[in-house]
Amino acid sequence: MTPAPTLHTKRLTLRGPEKGDLAPFTDWLVNSDRLEHLGGNVDANKAWGGMISGIGHWQWHGYGFFTVVETATNTPMGRAGILNHLQWPEPELAYHLFDNGEGKGYAYEAAVAVRHWSGQAKGLGPLISIISPANTRSIALAERLGAVPEKDTTHDGAPAIYYRHLAHNVPAALAQWEAVQ
Repeated sequence: MTPAPTLHTKRLTLRGPEKGDLAPFTDWLVNSDRLEHLGGNVDANKAWGGMISGIGHWQWHGYGFFTVVETATNTPMGRAGILNHLQWPEPELAYHLFDNGEGKGYAYEAAVAVRHWSGQAKGLGPLISIISPANTRSIALAERLGAVPEKDTTHDGAPAIYYRHLAHNVPAALAQWEAVQ
């Protein structure tokens, strides 16, 4: 369905979206109470549009959201990848977990893998993450990854902070990559 490669970490498989991912993605977008920093819940039609847009992103840019799958159970846990929509200032390292993937360190592991792949295979980086100042969990993850706040701004009409990530090949990023292998 996409030109996405498959990435592996100790516990995760990151792969391109598949038809079976629509149900957990839709459930998350329609029902999760944790979407306030991502624009809020949507209906199933908008979830479908988001899934199709994600597939198109891979076709257009050659990168996009990977589905984050727990390898041991083959269960989709969320998405992590590189976004670069029309209104984005540059490619963004983005991540979000479904409710069943929270609190396990999967977002960190997936983000490290995506950062490494995007730099090594695509020549991207150092990437940004565009984060709402109220999204303390995403900020904590960005900082755990070594990202630093670069600019306070607005994005899609809301306050945002651009966090700048480490380049994939600096010693700290390579140490994180080794740790999740």
